[in-house]
Amino acid sequence: MTSDFARLGVPAALAEVLAERDITTPTPIQAATLPDSLAGRDVLGRGRTGSGKTYGFCLPLVARLAGDRQRPAPKRPRALILAPPRELASQIAAALAPLAKAARLSVLTVFGGVNQNPQVRGLTAGVDVLVATPGRLLDLSEQGHLSLRDVEVTVIDEADHMSDMGFLPAVKRILAATPARGQRLLFSATLDNAVNVLVKQFLHDPVVHEADSPQSPVATMEHHVLTVTPAERSDVIADLAAAPGRTIVFTRTKHGAKKLAKQLNGRGIPAVDLHGNLSQNARTRNLDAFGSGRVETLVATDIAARGIHVDDVALVVHADPPTEYKAYLHRSGRTARAGSAGTVVTIATPDQRRDVQGLMRAAKITPRVMPATTEELQGLAPGTRLVYSAAEVAERTPTAPTDASARGASGRGGRGRGSGRPGGRQQSASRGQSPQEPGRRPRGAGAGTGAGRAPAAARAGSTGGAAAFSASAGRSSGRRRSR
Repeated sequence: MTSDFARLGVPAALAEVLAERDITTPTPIQAATLPDSLAGRDVLGRGRTGSGKTYGFCLPLVARLAGDRQRPAPKRPRALILAPPRELASQIAAALAPLAKAARLSVLTVFGGVNQNPQVRGLTAGVDVLVATPGRLLDLSEQGHLSLRDVEVTVIDEADHMSDMGFLPAVKRILAATPARGQRLLFSATLDNAVNVLVKQFLHDPVVHEADSPQSPVATMEHHVLTVTPAERSDVIADLAAAPGRTIVFTRTKHGAKKLAKQLNGRGIPAVDLHGNLSQNARTRNLDAFGSGRVETLVATDIAARGIHVDDVALVVHADPPTEYKAYLHRSGRTARAGSAGTVVTIATPDQRRDVQGLMRAAKITPRVMPATTEELQGLAPGTRLVYSAAEVAERTPTAPTDASARGASGRGGRGRGSGRPGGRQQSASRGQSPQEPGRRPRGAGAGTGAGRAPAAARAGSTGGAAAFSASAGRSSGRRRSR
């Protein structure tokens, strides 16, 4: 039986690699761009984050290189993929690896923040596909470790983000160093004036495909605004983070991300941070802890808003509302991916409400605005709130603050908080058990009050104020406190 990818022109061997990973139906951006990119055309593709752009450019790139069976010369890669930031480059390389293996192609990833010597050795040995961030690529090129004269296909991923980060001059220098008649594929969440500069200067008669509206939210994504006082803010964030399931909490500053992760760990809620002040090794360890499910809360700056993909993120919390709508959409796009449902919550204090209203208008989103009562919080993030002992927090978090207090539960087991697969806004029963759809575990499934864990209590004011997370819940020997 011919697969849907094969019908678009994808070689059978590559379509089989996708089928082995249960990827059988192309996303809209893939269906739109693959026929032209496989035919060798320059392509300008716009699709929102999570739309499947990575396979949209990896498949034609591998197909083209596999077709001529050339061996790469030392220091002269045959294809180039540019992406910011480092984590996105690594994730692209991971998605590319099985396709490249099937075609017997080599892949090398280069980015800053780590020792360049292994990267230099890899380039010297010869590589078919180079996945790189712009800064490190230019450094290696200027040192004589790299030439782009043999590049047949150049891919620019997250082109608008490149511009936002100030990489546009570097990207222009890199594109100018590649052969003028090579194939160029440019993918972006938005097609603004900065992206058009690259298109006009470096793409040849490109085919333009826009798979969806740049401002359209995912259909299965629910948007909410919680109105809180400054005194309630930390308790509300902790309550949401303590619910079962993967949660990403966004802050505006690096200091804010570090501070909030430390506070959550101190409350017995395992959390890791992700921001530019961390070393590359620490960033990798923290992402691995979050991606594996060992830690279910990631506190991040906008470094995690673009391209970073982790399966089954049930909840995104804007602890600090972003300043512009594109950042809001990209942050929110970390949930409700690949057809799953997701919930987005923005925390708004009284002095932020007008700015948040303007932000939502610009994003063309009408959120549900509500006070942060216990009942509302339980509806947004169903399941028993769980805290851990200080020892368990330290075990789960590879770079957890060393001064995390022992305000967590005093249990002894160490069983996890549940799979945390999202299932929309299904309400959990009293101990975190939810009705299940076939093949999907709802948020909170598997959560309970087993050994080593204690439910975090919440309390609501009689006037509908914010539910306050109780840091002392862990001292209750596993018993639920009354509200």
